[in-house]
Amino acid sequence: MHSSIALLRAEHRSIATLLRGACALMTRARARGETPDFDVLRAVLFYLAEFPERHHHRRESLGLFPRVRARAPLVRHVLDHLEEDHVRGDACLRELAHALTAFQLLGEPRRAAFETLLARYVDFQRSHMALEEDEIFPLALDVLCERDWQELAAEFAAPPDPSTGGVPDADYRGLFDRLRPLLPASA
Repeated sequence: MHSSIALLRAEHRSIATLLRGACALMTRARARGETPDFDVLRAVLFYLAEFPERHHHRRESLGLFPRVRARAPLVRHVLDHLEEDHVRGDACLRELAHALTAFQLLGEPRRAAFETLLARYVDFQRSHMALEEDEIFPLALDVLCERDWQELAAEFAAPPDPSTGGVPDADYRGLFDRLRPLLPASA
């Protein structure tokens, strides 16, 4: 597997891990009759807005997808759908952040709305990542040439997402300290 695909898959695993962690945090809090740790939930939402939305999706939308589109035009509709997902995901994330703020400030009457939006967002992301991993990544491995992979490797050489093993910039250390309980021990 090429390093570019390996990096995208690692980023998917990080996104999925943090989403599972947020859901588990909500489940535990509900079972105990407590409010969840809002700082951790807000850190998850900030991470999702900061890294996947700004970095991961950019790698796909500006790097991988155009190359696949050029070599396999028959999957244009799938790539168009994935691009629409990238836009829709950002809007869903803003709505989720608003629902979290409402829950935190207005209390229990807003819990169900946040939980519903979180579950929808998790399902949306799972479906989106599965489509990429099941259809686009294998197709890319089949149709892209060595020059494409070299260019992608150079484009993807920017510092990796700290949740995939990279070292966070000083600005992000506090964020990853908050997220650490939701990440695997190796992150």
